[in-house]
Amino acid sequence: MKSANPEIILRAVLQALPQDRVPAALHEPRFAGNEWAYVKECLDTGWVSSVGKFVDDFEHRLADYTGSRRAVAVVNGTAALQVCLQLVGVRAGDEVLVPALSFVATANAVSYCGAVPHFVDCEERTLGLDPAKLAAYLQDIVKPGANGIVNRRTDRRIKAVVPMHTFGHPVDLDPLADVCARFDLELVEDAAESLGSFYKGEHTGNRGRVAALSFNGNKTITTGGGGAVITNDVQLADQAKHLTTTARVPHKWNFSHDHIGYNFRLPNLNAALGCAQLEQLPAFLEYKRELAQRYKLIFADVAGVRFFTEPEFAQSNYWLNTLLLEEASVAIRDDILEKLSHGGAMARPAWTLLSRLPMYQDCPRDDLAVARRLEAAIINIPSSPGLLADGEAA
Repeated sequence: MKSANPEIILRAVLQALPQDRVPAALHEPRFAGNEWAYVKECLDTGWVSSVGKFVDDFEHRLADYTGSRRAVAVVNGTAALQVCLQLVGVRAGDEVLVPALSFVATANAVSYCGAVPHFVDCEERTLGLDPAKLAAYLQDIVKPGANGIVNRRTDRRIKAVVPMHTFGHPVDLDPLADVCARFDLELVEDAAESLGSFYKGEHTGNRGRVAALSFNGNKTITTGGGGAVITNDVQLADQAKHLTTTARVPHKWNFSHDHIGYNFRLPNLNAALGCAQLEQLPAFLEYKRELAQRYKLIFADVAGVRFFTEPEFAQSNYWLNTLLLEEASVAIRDDILEKLSHGGAMARPAWTLLSRLPMYQDCPRDDLAVARRLEAAIINIPSSPGLLADGEAA
């Protein structure tokens, strides 16, 4: 098997990009709609903090776009995921199953609940959690408990599983939902990267009772910093809103709080930005899919590497375009990263596996063979929607 050539990979990436957009960052936000007008309205009216019409509008638009009954806007995706876990009953001392290949926020949200991340493997078809391998693993390690299944090796309850839709590509959710039903696990989707991605025609985030979105500056749309809980359970949505607004009991003037809540409210300024961004989301997705198609065609003839494409059951947002190095090319990954970055096309590897981070090295885990292989083989390349904007999209 022939090894990849860093110079050829650089030329292939640059060939896909308009020459007036080089150098190219990994994922830049694009502001080409009503952002200025909406933010200025906040400034002009003085509604800049955690209350204002744009917060309500943003939540309604998110729910409508994702097909969820409710959306609750919060300060970031990590906060959203933490609240999701608490809403489904994750408690201190529980274990939560998470993919080893994910951004650190997935495991951190578990830790913020006082729970323990339990790392499981991925599959190359989706880059996300492998339902079949998870089922076989659980069959081997769990036993019945008074309040659900228990890890027979640690005697801790396993309460939930958190699939993360890696780089915007949906996990295979139907078999995963079957695993959750079989083992009485809560399914909580980490959809931080998958706004605009659909699984069998349904937007990600709708298979479990709750899911988390992110609108960080590098996401498909941005509110600067922000996230959301989405759910089809109205009661859980009300609880999410209450917990994330300091659990204050509504009253004209009294400050009474009935739970340990969080000041996770999204400011009106940020929500205004999000409303303007949501209006442009269909165009962003069109640009991103066209860019992915360019990469796919160009890399079809490049040795030692392949461009990752959406699973057959999904329509992905292609949040971060991804190259997978073949085995013979893995050893020169860093050389390829150097060549791309110095040649005007920002690139990065995958995250360090969560199971290898110092604070999580002692957490329980399955065999992580596929995750380790993907960690070594992944390179992300420029993916900004603005690269093909202004008439560049086909």
